[in-house]
Amino acid sequence: MREYGLYIGGEWVGGASGETFQSFNPYRQQPWATLREATEAEVDAAVQAAQKGNETWRAMNGGARAEILNRIAAVLSANGDDLAELESTDNGKVIRETRSQMQFVARLFRFYAGYADKLYGSTIPLDQPAIFDYTTREPYGVVGLITAWNSPISLLGNKLPAALAAGNCAVVKPSEHASVTTLEFCKLLEKAGVPPGVVNVVTGGPKVGDAMVRHPGIAKVSFTGSPGVGRIIAATAGQHLKPVTLELGGKSPNIIFDDADLDQATVGALAGIFAATGQTCIAGSRLLVQKRVHDEIVERLAERAKAIRMGDPLDPATEMGTAANEPQFNRIMAAIDSAKGDGATLVTGGARATGAGLDDGLFIQPTIFSGVTNDMKVAQNEIFGPVLSVISFEEEDEAIAIANDIPYGLASGVWTTNLSRAMRTIPKLRSGVVWVNTYRMVAAQAPFGGVKESGFGRERGEQGLLEFTNVKNVMIDFSGEKRDPFAVKN
Repeated sequence: MREYGLYIGGEWVGGASGETFQSFNPYRQQPWATLREATEAEVDAAVQAAQKGNETWRAMNGGARAEILNRIAAVLSANGDDLAELESTDNGKVIRETRSQMQFVARLFRFYAGYADKLYGSTIPLDQPAIFDYTTREPYGVVGLITAWNSPISLLGNKLPAALAAGNCAVVKPSEHASVTTLEFCKLLEKAGVPPGVVNVVTGGPKVGDAMVRHPGIAKVSFTGSPGVGRIIAATAGQHLKPVTLELGGKSPNIIFDDADLDQATVGALAGIFAATGQTCIAGSRLLVQKRVHDEIVERLAERAKAIRMGDPLDPATEMGTAANEPQFNRIMAAIDSAKGDGATLVTGGARATGAGLDDGLFIQPTIFSGVTNDMKVAQNEIFGPVLSVISFEEEDEAIAIANDIPYGLASGVWTTNLSRAMRTIPKLRSGVVWVNTYRMVAAQAPFGGVKESGFGRERGEQGLLEFTNVKNVMIDFSGEKRDPFAVKN
């Protein structure tokens, strides 16, 4: 059993309340780490430590911050495999993905290091020739970063490098279901020479997150998680008039037209739903297939889904791991039962996966339903698991209508060899991300985020950096003229 305290002001702190909780390995269904439940006083201590750290961090020039961010990237690259093993142990995600994620987060630190000394403002020509006007971009100060259990370090990488590059300090709260790697990451920050207080981590359940969002010392909140919790965070932040970035759920349409390269589209559909055990907000969980190729696509997917290799997440040969925790396992199984009851046709899967090396873990068979209509719960509700709903359509306009008939708007996929069709479809899809002839692809330079109930604000890319800055406008009157004190000068 590993034991962890809180990380506040560069020090490891035991929980003042003495309350602890355990993290369970979903492959073994055994506790493997004990963590501290932070109190409201400890959240306050973390914010104060961040405020003190901000005095140093904000005073640094961009070049000095860039140097530290690059060191973080180097240390993370060197230790990424060790961190990946811990994350796969904590949430059941396969090692082949967690290793890749650690290197991508290192890439994000390098990317934002390049921006740290390039936070340019602008000069603005005004109507008045004797007024010099310019803008600057300034950090918020202390930001609160709240991440989910499905990819703790990857999600932190979408937030922390940009926040630090912009000159902010952070208080981080990982999910209580997967906190270990975030705490281990603090040890890497120490190796990289990050000053005390620049990054602080408090662990625990919803009360800890609520204390963070309400704290007057936190100027902005960035949250990744469910729409339900996102609503609560947005409402609480709104009461305190602080801005939020919300990266929430999805029920993404992955559209295969009948002129698509079917080999390519089949692989993309598999990646969209069965990679990461479907526990990803960008999962292409609604597969819209044009009728002429519908049966062939379903047959191809069923054959490949039955062959997916499940097993120990730490085995590089494993293709699909476990549900991340028992509550999520139960939600996925309930959704499968609901789909059966609503009349969807079960093509393959639909049960707990058992057999050699599987019986102790929270494994779910890769599941495909056909005959799904878009009004079914399996098509409307985010399941966050390896459950694919296949919906057929006749014409292009019908596909777009079905794709948009959903509360969410995070991602969409389009598979076609017709460039004109792709270009017609892209602007009509109501989502923050559209992939064409690919799916579940990321890049440090590309902004990411959603619309509708998938949230607002953007992460990654230049837009992700700007989310952590305020714009200040400066006007300098060099005319030397006297003015009417009772009229606005314009």
